[in-house]
Amino acid sequence: MTILWINLLFVFLLALFARYSAVPAGHHDTVLPIQSNKLLLMFAAVILILVSGLRSNIGDTFNYVNMYKDNQFTWEYVTANKDMGFGVLQMILQKISTDPQIMIFTAALITNALVVIVLFHYSRMIELSLFVYITGGFYLVSMNGIRQTLAAAIAFCATKFLINGNFPAYAAIIILASTLHQSALILLPIYFIVRVKPWSKATIGLILLSIAIVIGFEQFTSLLFTTLEDTQYADYKNFAEGGANLVRAVVGAVPLILAYIGREKLRALFPQSDVIVNMTLLSLIFMIVSTQSWIFARFSLYFNLYQLILLSWIVKLFRDRDEKFVYFMILVCYLGYYYYESVVSLDIIYKSNFIEF
Repeated sequence: MTILWINLLFVFLLALFARYSAVPAGHHDTVLPIQSNKLLLMFAAVILILVSGLRSNIGDTFNYVNMYKDNQFTWEYVTANKDMGFGVLQMILQKISTDPQIMIFTAALITNALVVIVLFHYSRMIELSLFVYITGGFYLVSMNGIRQTLAAAIAFCATKFLINGNFPAYAAIIILASTLHQSALILLPIYFIVRVKPWSKATIGLILLSIAIVIGFEQFTSLLFTTLEDTQYADYKNFAEGGANLVRAVVGAVPLILAYIGREKLRALFPQSDVIVNMTLLSLIFMIVSTQSWIFARFSLYFNLYQLILLSWIVKLFRDRDEKFVYFMILVCYLGYYYYESVVSLDIIYKSNFIEF
């Protein structure tokens, strides 16, 4: 964990200095009043990429390594297997090097670079977003579910079109993401769900639906897997790793509760926040359902990144004299959660053939 703690410290400090050395945005169509220092943010992104891309373990990294080493990615192999986009990427990389580290590094490069770029455009406090990106768990998950987090990062780039209401451009990005992980297609109908005013009757309906699913979980899963019977996700029926920790759902609920309390001020400060709030709400709903089965936590990956944007605006919803207290409470709480999740619960041990400390 030493490398991961150092990573957290340097990324946070670089992003903090990037915001403090920010300049007025100067663009009439930007959602932010300031523009963080690009050079310092680039250094923060480089650290995220190096630590993730040069690892040799964590989660199912070894499965991806073995797959890369044991298979020859030809057109015949790629077209015969699911998620062609990821197969094409590996086919290209194998022409450069047969060392699987190049695949791990490339996935880390694309995932982390895209996340930082989107946060640069929408995060009010970029250092807070990147701090929660790490401590909230998405950064660690990106070293585990490589394919799906790569798809989620690409889909995250569609935020601009989701906010502006450009469905063709949004759909094009989502379809591209789905070539890496087909589950990304869930974001196509989501477009029409999240472009409504938050905290409406539809919001209440979604929350009640998630509660109903938890209560009638067995009946829900029976219906769901009957629907998925002839798809590549039919095997998930035998997924038996239990439910996600309830703490995850509680952590995901806090930003939404604060956003609801300060909803009028949030809309005044960040008029485009309706979509962000609704995407964060969907993240919470999937996390609530995932307390019954971990498989549903996979779908929350497509929505978790919007929580990073929402949290960066939460501090500004409080009175000026309370902002520092709220800011530090967010840091302390997420740091405690990171320790609990990574050290106590998962006992993460970071290994690398390139980075030693």
